[in-house]
Order: sequence, then structure tokens, then C-alpha cells
Amino acid sequence: MPFGKGKPDWGGVASVEIGPRVPGESPVRRSPLAKDKLPTTPLEGVNTVYDVLKHVSRTHGTKPALGYRDVVRIVEEEKEVKKIVEGKEVTQKKVWKYFQLSDYKYISFIEMDNIVHDIARGLADIGVERSDVVNIFAATSHHWQLVQHACMAIGSTIATAYDTLGEDGLTHSLNEPEVAGVFTDADLLPIFSRVLPNAPSIRFVIYNGDADPKVLEKIKGTREGIKVLTLDELREAGKKSETKIDDRAPKAEDVAMIMYTSGTTGNPKGVVITHGNLIASLGGIDLLLGHHWREDDTFLHYLPLAHVLEYIVELAFLFFGITAGYGRVKTLTDASVRNCKGDLAAFRPSLMIGVPAVWETIRKGILSEVNKAGSLRKSVFNASLTIKKAGVPGLSNVVDAVVLKAVKEKTGGRLRLTMSGGAALSRETQEFLTAALVDVLQGYGMTETCGMCTILPPEFFDFGVVGAPVPCAEIKLVDVPDAGYKSTNKLPQGEILIRGPAVTKGYYKRDDLNNDPSIFEPAEKGGWLHTGDVGQWNADGTLSIIDRIKNLVKLSGGEYIALERLESTYKSANVVNNIAVVANSDVRQPIAVVFPHEANLRIALGDKAEGKDLEALCKLKEAQDLVARECNKAGKSVGFKPMESLTTTVLVHEEWTPQNGLLTAAQKLQRRKIEERYADGIKAAFKSSQGTD
Repeated sequence: MPFGKGKPDWGGVASVEIGPRVPGESPVRRSPLAKDKLPTTPLEGVNTVYDVLKHVSRTHGTKPALGYRDVVRIVEEEKEVKKIVEGKEVTQKKVWKYFQLSDYKYISFIEMDNIVHDIARGLADIGVERSDVVNIFAATSHHWQLVQHACMAIGSTIATAYDTLGEDGLTHSLNEPEVAGVFTDADLLPIFSRVLPNAPSIRFVIYNGDADPKVLEKIKGTREGIKVLTLDELREAGKKSETKIDDRAPKAEDVAMIMYTSGTTGNPKGVVITHGNLIASLGGIDLLLGHHWREDDTFLHYLPLAHVLEYIVELAFLFFGITAGYGRVKTLTDASVRNCKGDLAAFRPSLMIGVPAVWETIRKGILSEVNKAGSLRKSVFNASLTIKKAGVPGLSNVVDAVVLKAVKEKTGGRLRLTMSGGAALSRETQEFLTAALVDVLQGYGMTETCGMCTILPPEFFDFGVVGAPVPCAEIKLVDVPDAGYKSTNKLPQGEILIRGPAVTKGYYKRDDLNNDPSIFEPAEKGGWLHTGDVGQWNADGTLSIIDRIKNLVKLSGGEYIALERLESTYKSANVVNNIAVVANSDVRQPIAVVFPHEANLRIALGDKAEGKDLEALCKLKEAQDLVARECNKAGKSVGFKPMESLTTTVLVHEEWTPQNGLLTAAQKLQRRKIEERYADGIKAAFKSSQGTD
């Protein structure tokens, strides 16, 4: 795809109305770049994921396509940690492990094409049929991409599984589509070996890395005839093979993947995504953002490829010929590695995607460093941010070059455009990072829409909005009258409904959901997908997400509050690491369960934190009150009403992770499980702060 495309003509608005107004609904809106027709491809002849690979091999040739780092060794460091045990301070020794990584190594677009075809022939030779489903249960890496492209090349479908998925979820994602085999990482083989006996359809296992021989023996002994190969062995076999695979290329209507959502309740749902869905997404991204890419752009991949946001971004940037580097969440910064630079500083990306948890971590990391630097540097930094936010002519460039240069170098010094997706990002965090680091755009989508719904293009940059309709989608809002969200409001509001060529036709083997008109409207009613999110059309045609229907809670006074909206703002408080707002119809105001940001909480508490571990800090009334005050300060800054402010907080010292079941694999709150885990503290907090049981 050529770089430097001409700028599109927006006509001054981010979306346009098409069609008539229907009572109880806003008119349908589209991108002005596709007001007459929604695109189904970015380029004639590119109709499948396999076509993308062939196209970039021809177009970009020897240009570096994928970059990766090898683990040179694991560095262990012993540190002393102070803890409070039975009321007394004790010192314990703990071993911390860090990665030492190589410099980035690259494979070109042509080399990528050759490797993919080697793996594809290897898969065909071990008996993978066009009708087979191959599960990818692995961390994000270039190997993940090579294997999935090999499956696409022979017309096989992939099913995804988060590498943090528990045994029950993994078993479900293996059995529901009756997968023929699995690609995984060596360090995930132990959990896989435990579920394999309950997954009878599996005929082969491909893995990457150095595996424990005992685990391999356990897998081989599970059933007779199961094939177990390393990815290198499979590729070498394919390299020598004379098997012809040209006749197995997929068609646009073929199922490319069954992408399992992380889900907050029950088993994960498998979203059926065709090649046509994915390619239509590329068509939309190309029209909306294609003119912003540069020949020398680079992009760092580290989010889970089992999540639609990361998958569609990687596919899009591959199509655009942008060099990608792979990293890990645990090795992004210099602080998390030894004897080498972190991924950000080593790869120096110009483009980056993150979820709110990542951006909050970066923001609080910057503030933590500033707080440690002393009052003078802190004052200079804060003054610099004020200048940047105000856009003072001349001074903004000086501030960037002198004061904020060190902050920018932490991410490699080349970042020019970033995007946040996956959940709502607080306005405060977006404003902070845009001033201190780089413009942070927002986007909105679902697995069911291939991540497509809206993206904020730089032409309409603003805070607190999720963007313009992607050209491959059309959107309307439907009234939610009980909560006062109506299309007739000054700014039209309502549940977001979406349709277009990127939208799935349904869930795998879930007719109960596919035939539910509250999710998928039948074709005769328009074929709209209900998102469950509440949106608002802004004056310039951009969309804002203002609520989620299932997270609306009615208080004792009859007013509704939106839990996710409150959480995205309260999470921006410097002393908050993660937060779950809790309320019900028996209380006047909400409270919150908070996993605090330990370093910033200690600084804020001063002497009161001396000699106390995090567990002890969380029990301090002063800490609970301080966190509530800081959250409410953030809420007040964006105009929260009194009923939306927190009366108190329940502080917890246990980090919330997918592994302990308090977050989904996509880093979303497992709200019910959090409320169950901390039920006693929540009940006591409501009773003490509001006099309720």
C-alpha cells in the first residue's frame, strides 16, 4: 500500500445522517468518507487474510516486517522486603526474576511469506484439513502470527484462547469447536496437559520454546497417536515437503476465526469472524487513517493477540507495510529488564496501541518519578504541563525539547500517535499523556464488530470522545427512556446499534443468542447488532460512550448512576491502581473497592505509612479517607453530581489479575467476583458510611 495518500474530504463533520428519523431512534449515521457505500476491501483483489500476506510480500519485499527479541538469560536478584507479621515489623528475603533480552532481530515481508508457507505445508502434511479448527493458546509473539497466517493459507479456521485463560475456559474453547490441534508456548504446556484428557478431538500439539520433558511425556501418553512437534520441527518438515497447497486458499465468506471473548459471566462466547469481516475492517481503517501512515513508521505489539483490538491492528499494519516489533508487558520499560533496554526504548516505536490499564500505569509511573525528584522539579514539570495544555505559542516546543524530553525518551523518543481502546480512558489521563508524551486517540468496538465502530481521527482530536464512525460501519442510537437517554435530547443519546460488513453474523453454536432480538435484530428489522453501550452524538458528529446498560444502578433516591463511567474517572486518581464502584437501590451514594497504587499512597500518607506493609496501609482509616478524597476530587473536576461521589473506600492489598479471577483476560473487572471476595468489607463500609445493611 503506498504511503502519503491524499487527505480525505470530511466536509467539516465526523459523521453524516442518512435516511429518515424513526420515533425513539436517532437517524442512522455513517462516515462522510463512505456516505454512499460501506467498503468491503481496502484494495481490489484483497479479499482474505491470505491475500493480505501475498500482497505485502509482493509490495514490501525485503523491508523488515516483524521484529523480535530472544531471552538471553533470566537474572535473579535477592531483595529484602519489610512486612508486618502479628503486629511486628520483620525483614524477609525475596528473589525477583528479570529478563535479559537480545537486540531486535527482523524478518522481511518476503521471509515472512516463505516461513508461513513452510509451516502451512507442514500442517497439511500432519493431516490438517481445510475443515479443521486449530486453537492458538499462546502469548503474543511473531510465532503467533506466523502460525495463524499458515492456517489461513490452507483455509483452516483458528480459534483463539487467552494465555491467561483458566482450565475451564480453555477446555471450553477446545471442545466447543472440536479443535484438531493446538499451537502453544512451552511454558503453557503444563496447564494444557491437564485439560488435554478432556479434549478428545485433539490430534496434534505444536509448541514453541524449551519444554519440560516430563510434561511432554504426559501429553504423549494421554492418547495413542497424538503428534507432538516443536514449531521449528514443523517448519523444517514443511520446507522439505512437496505438498501443493495452492488449491486450499480461503474465500471471503469462509470462517477465518472463532474468537473467544474473555467474558465476565459463564463460559467465553465464540464470535464467528469471516475473512470478509476482517478485510472490510481494513477497508474502513484505510479510508479513515491511511493518509496518516509514514514509510518509516514502526509499531510495538504486546497486547494479547486473542483480543480483537490487537489482532485487527496487527493485521492492518501488516497490510500497510509498517514494521512491527514484539514486546511483553513485563519487559516494556527499562525497570523491568536487566543488562539491556526495555522493549519501548530498544524498538523505539512511532505508533502504539494500549488499553486504559496500560496508559494509567504509564501516567502514574511518570508522576511517581516526578514526585521522587523533589519540589523544584515537580513545580517545573507541572508548569510545563500547564504550558503544553494551554498551547502557548513558542513555549510548547521549548517545553517538549527541554523539560519533557526525558519523559518521551522512556518510550523511545519517536512516538507520534497512539490509541486507547478496550474500555473507557479517563479524560484526565488522556489530557495528561497528550501533554506530557503524545496525542492519545480513542477508539470503540467489540469482538462482534472486529473492533470496528468508531476511531478518533487526528482531524477531530478531542478529549472524552471515541471518535468518528469507521467507514465500514453505520450506527444509530435507540432510546433508553428509564435512564433518560433519548434521541430527542439536546445531544442525541441512546443504546448504540451497529451494522456493516465487519459485523459478525453470530456466535459459534449459540442459537439461543443468535436468535435473541435484543442482541441480533432479524434481517427484516434491519439486522442491527445491539452493543449494550449507551452513546451520545456530539455536535461535530463524533461519538462519546456515556454508559453501559447492564452497569446502570438505581440508587435509593431513584437516580441512576453509571458504574463504568465513575470507575474510568476515579481510576485517574494518583493513589488508585484499580477500582470497582459498588452501589445498589438501598443506598444513597456508592462506595468503592480499591487496589491502591502503593508508591503514590505512601508518598501521600507521609509519616503515617512508615514501617507498614501494603496490607497494614489498607487498614488505616486515614488511607481509606485519603483515597476517597482523591477519587472525589477527580470526579468533581469533571462535574460529577453529589450522588455520584464516594462515601468511603474499601482498600485491598491483593492485586486484581486474570489469574486470581478478579479480572477477565482482557483486563476488565469481574464485578460479581470482586463483590463476593470483599463482601464483608463492602457491607461494613455501607453500614458505617450510610447507615445501611
